[in-house]
Amino acid sequence: MADPGQDHHDDHAEITQDEAPGYFDIMETAVRELLIERKLIRADEIRRQIEVIDSRTPALGAKVVARAWVDPAFKARLLENGRTACEELGISFYDDTELIVLENTPDVHNLIVCTLCSCYPRPVLGLPPDWYKLKPYRARAVSEPRAVLAEFGTEIPDDVEVRVSDSTAIVRYLVLPMRPDGTDDYDEQQLADLVTRDAMIGVVPVRLDLEVAP
Repeated sequence: MADPGQDHHDDHAEITQDEAPGYFDIMETAVRELLIERKLIRADEIRRQIEVIDSRTPALGAKVVARAWVDPAFKARLLENGRTACEELGISFYDDTELIVLENTPDVHNLIVCTLCSCYPRPVLGLPPDWYKLKPYRARAVSEPRAVLAEFGTEIPDDVEVRVSDSTAIVRYLVLPMRPDGTDDYDEQQLADLVTRDAMIGVVPVRLDLEVAP
């Protein structure tokens, strides 16, 4: 007979932390405890900030893209000032970064990277993918962007200019991909469902054949 007290538990291995903390783990703990001890920040403020960061996903960026596709006035404001336009949709920025939105067109394809580390538009996309943080992507996106895009399955015609934008600590970029053909009868949510994280980084276009089945 099954133990009623165990019914709500999934059958998986216990999560443990066997590895000793590394240098940066120890440094983070030391700084955090010092800030709390000096009453410069409270523990619940740290917890709240982690909650805010964890709440950000590419769905927010997809919402922005879809609105730009259906509302030309919003798109104009988005291209003029990405941050304030996102704030119109209730997307708050928990840091002091500037957001520049780069529009893909039939003549220009944009790709974003952070050559130094992993600067990324986290307020609208959440945490960056692992490959975005790796040195080979950070280096090759600048030196041979077409080859990098090809490895993502994105072939850019020779007559289309590829522009690579390098993020910084205060300036982040978001790609506004082109709206795919055949979506004239899509509503805003259906359009948002088509937009992926990678499309807003610029490594892939938005395509109907990549649409996720409900």
